[in-house]
Amino acid sequence: MKLYYAPGACSLAVHIVLRELDTDFSLAEVDLTTHRAGEQDFFSLSAHGRVPLLILDDGTRLTEGPAICQYLADHFQRRDLLPAAGSLERFRVHEWQNLIATELHKNFAPFFKPGYPDASRARARDTLENTFDWIAHQLTQHDFLTGDTFTLADAYLFTVTGWADVAGIALPERLQTYRKTLIRRDSVRQAMKAESLL
Repeated sequence: MKLYYAPGACSLAVHIVLRELDTDFSLAEVDLTTHRAGEQDFFSLSAHGRVPLLILDDGTRLTEGPAICQYLADHFQRRDLLPAAGSLERFRVHEWQNLIATELHKNFAPFFKPGYPDASRARARDTLENTFDWIAHQLTQHDFLTGDTFTLADAYLFTVTGWADVAGIALPERLQTYRKTLIRRDSVRQAMKAESLL
Protein backbone atom coordinates (compact mmCIF):
# COMPACT_ATOMS: atom_id res chain seq x y z
CA MET A 1 0.00 0.00 0.00
CA LYS A 2 1.07 3.55 -0.65
CA LEU A 3 -0.31 6.60 1.13
CA TYR A 4 -0.15 9.97 -0.58
CA TYR A 5 -0.22 12.64 2.12
CA ALA A 6 0.58 16.24 2.94
CA PRO A 7 2.21 16.89 6.34
CA GLY A 8 -0.40 17.64 8.99
CA ALA A 9 -3.30 17.53 6.54
CA CYS A 10 -6.34 15.31 7.01
CA SER A 11 -4.27 12.45 5.58
CA LEU A 12 -2.55 12.32 8.98
CA ALA A 13 -5.57 10.41 10.34
CA VAL A 14 -5.07 7.66 7.75
CA HIS A 15 -1.34 7.64 8.46
CA ILE A 16 -2.03 7.14 12.18
CA VAL A 17 -4.41 4.25 11.43
CA LEU A 18 -1.81 2.60 9.18
CA ARG A 19 0.68 2.83 12.06
CA GLU A 20 -1.92 1.31 14.40
CA LEU A 21 -2.20 -1.65 12.03
CA ASP A 22 1.56 -2.22 12.04
CA THR A 23 1.42 -3.21 8.39
CA ASP A 24 3.74 -2.55 5.46
CA PHE A 25 3.08 0.64 3.53
CA SER A 26 5.02 3.40 1.84
CA LEU A 27 4.57 7.15 1.86
CA ALA A 28 4.59 9.76 -0.88
CA GLU A 29 4.45 13.42 0.09
CA VAL A 30 2.25 15.68 -2.02
CA ASP A 31 2.89 19.40 -2.41
CA LEU A 32 -0.65 20.77 -2.39
CA THR A 33 0.50 24.07 -3.87
CA THR A 34 2.00 22.55 -7.01
CA HIS A 35 0.05 19.26 -6.90
CA ARG A 36 3.26 17.32 -7.37
CA ALA A 37 4.22 14.09 -5.67
CA GLY A 38 7.92 14.08 -6.36
CA GLU A 39 8.22 14.18 -10.15
CA GLN A 40 4.63 13.03 -10.66
CA ASP A 41 1.59 15.18 -11.37
CA PHE A 42 -0.74 14.28 -8.50
CA PHE A 43 -3.81 14.93 -10.69
CA SER A 44 -2.72 11.94 -12.78
CA LEU A 45 -3.33 9.81 -9.68
CA SER A 46 -6.25 11.59 -8.06
CA ALA A 47 -8.77 13.42 -10.21
CA HIS A 48 -9.68 15.91 -7.48
CA GLY A 49 -6.06 16.39 -6.40
CA ARG A 50 -6.69 16.13 -2.66
CA VAL A 51 -5.09 13.97 -0.02
CA PRO A 52 -5.36 11.36 1.29
CA LEU A 53 -5.02 8.87 -1.52
CA LEU A 54 -4.31 5.25 -0.69
CA ILE A 55 -3.23 2.95 -3.49
CA LEU A 56 -3.65 -0.72 -2.62
CA ASP A 57 -1.24 -3.43 -3.71
CA ASP A 58 -3.53 -4.37 -6.61
CA GLY A 59 -3.65 -0.76 -7.84
CA THR A 60 -7.09 0.07 -6.42
CA ARG A 61 -7.32 3.72 -5.38
CA LEU A 62 -9.21 4.93 -2.34
CA THR A 63 -9.88 8.54 -1.36
CA GLU A 64 -11.62 10.34 1.51
CA GLY A 65 -10.02 9.79 4.91
CA PRO A 66 -12.96 8.38 6.88
CA ALA A 67 -13.75 5.89 4.07
CA ILE A 68 -10.10 4.80 3.82
CA CYS A 69 -9.89 4.33 7.58
CA GLN A 70 -13.09 2.25 7.59
CA TYR A 71 -11.73 0.07 4.78
CA LEU A 72 -8.45 -0.48 6.65
CA ALA A 73 -10.12 -1.37 9.94
CA ASP A 74 -12.46 -3.83 8.23
CA HIS A 75 -9.77 -5.31 5.98
CA PHE A 76 -7.47 -5.97 8.94
CA GLN A 77 -10.40 -6.93 11.19
CA ARG A 78 -9.49 -4.41 13.85
CA ARG A 79 -12.68 -4.24 15.87
CA ASP A 80 -10.98 -2.03 18.44
CA LEU A 81 -10.59 0.68 15.79
CA LEU A 82 -14.06 0.10 14.28
CA PRO A 83 -16.54 -2.29 15.91
CA ALA A 84 -18.42 -4.96 13.99
CA ALA A 85 -20.86 -4.06 11.23
CA GLY A 86 -24.40 -3.62 12.50
CA SER A 87 -23.36 -2.93 16.09
CA LEU A 88 -24.41 0.21 17.92
CA GLU A 89 -20.76 0.74 18.87
CA ARG A 90 -19.84 0.99 15.19
CA PHE A 91 -22.51 3.62 14.59
CA ARG A 92 -21.07 5.63 17.51
CA VAL A 93 -17.72 5.76 15.70
CA HIS A 94 -19.51 6.82 12.50
CA GLU A 95 -21.40 9.53 14.42
CA TRP A 96 -18.13 11.03 15.57
CA GLN A 97 -16.49 10.77 12.17
CA ASN A 98 -19.43 12.56 10.55
CA LEU A 99 -19.47 15.29 13.18
CA ILE A 100 -15.72 15.86 12.79
CA ALA A 101 -16.02 15.96 8.99
CA THR A 102 -18.96 18.36 8.84
CA GLU A 103 -18.68 20.59 11.90
CA LEU A 104 -14.90 20.76 12.25
CA HIS A 105 -13.01 19.74 9.12
CA LYS A 106 -15.09 21.74 6.63
CA ASN A 107 -15.18 24.82 8.87
CA PHE A 108 -11.39 25.09 8.70
CA ALA A 109 -11.57 25.75 4.93
CA PRO A 110 -11.68 29.57 5.32
CA PHE A 111 -8.37 29.45 7.19
CA PHE A 112 -6.53 27.33 4.62
CA LYS A 113 -7.82 28.90 1.41
CA PRO A 114 -7.28 32.54 0.45
CA GLY A 115 -10.12 34.80 -0.55
CA TYR A 116 -12.64 34.10 2.21
CA PRO A 117 -14.16 37.32 3.65
CA ASP A 118 -13.49 38.10 7.30
CA ALA A 119 -17.17 37.56 8.12
CA SER A 120 -16.98 33.98 6.82
CA ARG A 121 -13.90 33.33 8.91
CA ALA A 122 -15.62 34.74 11.99
CA ARG A 123 -18.66 32.49 11.50
CA ALA A 124 -16.45 29.45 10.94
CA ARG A 125 -14.40 30.29 14.06
CA ASP A 126 -17.59 30.53 16.15
CA THR A 127 -18.76 27.14 14.89
CA LEU A 128 -15.37 25.58 15.57
CA GLU A 129 -15.10 27.02 19.07
CA ASN A 130 -18.64 25.93 20.00
CA THR A 131 -18.06 22.43 18.62
CA PHE A 132 -14.71 22.08 20.39
CA ASP A 133 -16.36 23.15 23.65
CA TRP A 134 -19.12 20.57 23.17
CA ILE A 135 -16.62 17.79 22.36
CA ALA A 136 -14.51 18.72 25.40
CA HIS A 137 -17.60 18.29 27.56
CA GLN A 138 -18.30 14.86 26.01
CA LEU A 139 -14.76 13.77 26.90
CA THR A 140 -15.12 14.50 30.62
CA GLN A 141 -16.09 10.88 31.37
CA HIS A 142 -13.78 9.03 28.97
CA ASP A 143 -10.25 8.98 27.60
CA PHE A 144 -11.44 8.57 24.00
CA LEU A 145 -14.47 9.64 21.98
CA THR A 146 -16.46 6.42 22.31
CA GLY A 147 -15.21 5.31 25.72
CA ASP A 148 -11.98 3.70 26.84
CA THR A 149 -10.77 2.49 23.43
CA PHE A 150 -8.93 4.44 20.73
CA THR A 151 -10.89 4.30 17.45
CA LEU A 152 -10.74 5.73 13.94
CA ALA A 153 -12.63 8.78 15.19
CA ASP A 154 -9.85 9.61 17.63
CA ALA A 155 -7.26 9.56 14.85
CA TYR A 156 -9.45 12.04 12.95
CA LEU A 157 -10.11 14.32 15.92
CA PHE A 158 -6.43 14.39 16.83
CA THR A 159 -5.63 15.51 13.29
CA VAL A 160 -8.26 18.25 13.15
CA THR A 161 -7.53 19.65 16.62
CA GLY A 162 -3.97 20.14 15.39
CA TRP A 163 -5.24 22.92 13.14
CA ALA A 164 -6.65 25.11 15.92
CA ASP A 165 -3.74 27.57 15.88
CA VAL A 166 -4.32 28.28 12.17
CA ALA A 167 -7.79 29.60 13.05
CA GLY A 168 -6.59 31.44 16.16
CA ILE A 169 -8.48 29.10 18.47
CA ALA A 170 -7.34 28.11 21.94
CA LEU A 171 -8.51 24.56 22.53
CA PRO A 172 -10.42 23.86 25.74
CA GLU A 173 -8.21 22.40 28.45
CA ARG A 174 -9.80 18.95 28.15
CA LEU A 175 -8.94 18.79 24.44
CA GLN A 176 -5.38 19.92 25.19
CA THR A 177 -5.08 17.03 27.66
CA TYR A 178 -6.63 14.67 25.10
CA ARG A 179 -4.02 15.68 22.53
CA LYS A 180 -1.20 15.20 25.04
CA THR A 181 -2.48 11.71 25.79
CA LEU A 182 -2.71 10.79 22.11
CA ILE A 183 0.68 12.20 21.20
CA ARG A 184 2.21 9.67 23.59
CA ARG A 185 0.63 6.86 21.58
CA ASP A 186 3.19 5.04 19.39
CA SER A 187 1.12 5.25 16.20
CA VAL A 188 0.60 8.98 16.59
CA ARG A 189 4.23 9.72 17.40
CA GLN A 190 5.49 7.57 14.52
CA ALA A 191 3.16 9.24 12.02
CA MET A 192 4.02 12.74 13.23
CA LYS A 193 7.74 11.96 13.17
CA ALA A 194 7.50 10.61 9.62
CA GLU A 195 5.69 13.81 8.56
CA SER A 196 8.26 16.02 10.36
CA LEU A 197 5.60 17.36 12.71
CA LEU A 198 7.47 16.75 15.96
